[in-house]
Amino acid sequence: MTARAERKQRTLSADVYDRLRRDLLEGVLRPGQRLRLEDLRELYDVGLSPLREALTRLAGEELVVLEEHKGFRVAPISRVDLMDIAFMRKEIESMGVRLAIQNGDDRWEANVVRSIHELRIRSTLTPEGRLDPLWDSRHRAFHCSLVEGCGSARLLQIHNLLLDHADRYLKLSRYYAITPRDRLKEHVDIAEAVVARDADLACALIKRHLERTVDTLLSSGIEIG
Repeated sequence: MTARAERKQRTLSADVYDRLRRDLLEGVLRPGQRLRLEDLRELYDVGLSPLREALTRLAGEELVVLEEHKGFRVAPISRVDLMDIAFMRKEIESMGVRLAIQNGDDRWEANVVRSIHELRIRSTLTPEGRLDPLWDSRHRAFHCSLVEGCGSARLLQIHNLLLDHADRYLKLSRYYAITPRDRLKEHVDIAEAVVARDADLACALIKRHLERTVDTLLSSGIEIG
């Protein structure tokens, strides 16, 4: 294979990886769904080689599962998995915030302030009562801003992966967005504690916030085992 052909295949693989990943996180591809290569090849208009490469990468992120002699399936969801994600995210995010408060500079702090302002001025719901995509994007950006000053690239990598897995549960929930809860105040309280450099309070608020999210998901109609 020529160098040009190799670059083209890498580009195709990256493209189908991004599209598959988006559809997995958005719930377009449902938990436990069998991923038949021929069906995916037609759906994403791509060859088998870049498709297999993309699925192998996604298996490494535990968003799909490779079953021996059966092929790929979308990773299932379960109460145990949700609780595990929540536990790890509480530990990683609070550790990241504590380090960021210790090491973060004025630029990091300003980014936290900007992120909470952008979240504050956007409604959680669309006029149709669905979770607003822009609010959802800003919500993720806010949580990322909290830990960005931690100084650990590996912590940020793990945090991002945990956010991806948590987001999948949010997207699969039918009623999460409309469950009564003052989400904005929870985020504002966290931001104020972080800017005040009160690590103990910030970490306690983050853990409480994530625990409430799990409780909301479990009572929101999401179909998990």
